Amino acid sequence: MMNIDYMKEALNLAKEAYLDGEVPVGAVIVKSNKIIATGRNRREKGKNALYHAEIEAINNACKLLGGWRLVDCDMYVTLEPCPMCAGAILNSRLNALYFGAYDYNNGCCGSIDNILELKNNFKIEYLGGIMQDECKALLSDFFKSLR
Repeated sequence: MMNIDYMKEALNLAKEAYLDGEVPVGAVIVKSNKIIATGRNRREKGKNALYHAEIEAINNACKLLGGWRLVDCDMYVTLEPCPMCAGAILNSRLNALYFGAYDYNNGCCGSIDNILELKNNFKIEYLGGIMQDECKALLSDFFKSLR
């Protein structure tokens, strides 16, 4: 069941990324009503295309839980996942995904395509548009500041 407080925490992580010169995306993973892992974009500082918020959160959760299956875990992320992240979310067996702003350029959870709806043996619940205005405003402010 979706909890707005977890999206607020993901938004705080996105703000940290913004202040660090990164595209402001933050993610948290929740298990048993507790945040067990977090992530934020670090691609610019890390000079690595893999350093997305979702990938960092999944990596941290796997380390904490001692395995790659994140069963009974939910992810909250401020931006609709890209193809790479949507695939990682699906493959990590997360129970549910909740995201903020839709990404009409790269989003693969409904905007451009939907990797979560591929015909496979594992399905994930998902819902977008949570705190969409706040998440979208942070992204807009960031990109305006680059111009």
